[in-house]
Amino acid sequence: MPSPRDLLNAAKAAIVEVEPDEAVTRLNSSIFLDVREPEEYDQGAIPGAVHLPRGNLEFQIEGRVPTKDAPIVVYCAGGVRSAFAAQTMQALGYSDVSSLIGGFNRWKDEGRPWSTPATLSPEQRNRYQRHLLLPEVGEVGQQKLLDSKVLLLGAGGLGSPAALYLAAAGVGTIGIIDMDVVDASNLQRQVLHNMDRIGERKVDSAKKTLTAMNPDVNVSTYDVRLGADNILDIIDGYDVIVDGTDNFPTRYLVNDASLLKRIPVVHGSIFRFEGQVTVFDPYNGPCYRCLIPEPPPAELAPSCSEAGVLGVLPGIVGSIQALEALKMLLGLGDPLVGRLLAFDALEETFRTFKVRRDPECPACGPNAGEIVIAEYDELCMPHPR
Repeated sequence: MPSPRDLLNAAKAAIVEVEPDEAVTRLNSSIFLDVREPEEYDQGAIPGAVHLPRGNLEFQIEGRVPTKDAPIVVYCAGGVRSAFAAQTMQALGYSDVSSLIGGFNRWKDEGRPWSTPATLSPEQRNRYQRHLLLPEVGEVGQQKLLDSKVLLLGAGGLGSPAALYLAAAGVGTIGIIDMDVVDASNLQRQVLHNMDRIGERKVDSAKKTLTAMNPDVNVSTYDVRLGADNILDIIDGYDVIVDGTDNFPTRYLVNDASLLKRIPVVHGSIFRFEGQVTVFDPYNGPCYRCLIPEPPPAELAPSCSEAGVLGVLPGIVGSIQALEALKMLLGLGDPLVGRLLAFDALEETFRTFKVRRDPECPACGPNAGEIVIAEYDELCMPHPR
């Protein structure tokens, strides 16, 4: 019957071990895999390391490190668990795996780079547990969400579901701009608000709902009219803008400002039983002016207050906007950049249309002039909410 020492010697004989002096030269070219327990990792780790406790390795490694020919340096505290981990990874088909001799303790004692990683509290691990189970998100992705900033243009029909799901997902800073007050007619679709808040400023009502849902979220409110005089200052520093506006002048204004600041915009719109969502990623895809070069006359573009909207429709469209924002923040999947998703509630159908950059676009085209932030009220009259 082999002893634990025999098993360790057999594992080391079957793998490649690497000295810290050599491993440090691989920091920028290899994946460093930390197989220690969470409490060990929380106290310090090699910068940029992927953390996956040894006990979860067999069932989670392929989700965390999908490329099996990538160069990988595995480490633990002293080099024992990493040796067994490297042997297991080889059995799973990983072809370039080595174990760090002496582990993190020797690495740290000899003065090589390390840092205390940003980690989740036990309460946060419990709250975001379903995210942590997703290899594509995990603790690193959740921490990224907590460090992210999303600006919502409007706390109405589209902004309500988007805000709720972004807050629930743990987006650390949510900005909300809206200068309206809660009205009873809003409550058919604007689920951020309730009867007790009729007459309150929408941004204040929204903040109460979101902070009660998730104390991790910081809600910044802007009870102002979005205009040429303030838009650049307001959007500055945000990672993604979720556009729930319902008038063309503001959409053109947002488009131009987002191009200047290079901030992606998740655009949504609704009308009666139909909704649309797309993502405008500055200079990586079309912008709003590529999609709609000129606004239609106001009489051909009635607002929801004039034409009506099924109450559940903004919930669907706003939730898709939240999904696209999360994908942009996490770098997941295939966002709706260069694609327009159209939803018909009566048919219960989704259709996707390709949208290409316009080479003659006056805003993002190669021959476009300097972008000037200006009011566009003269193009068409804005519609009330």
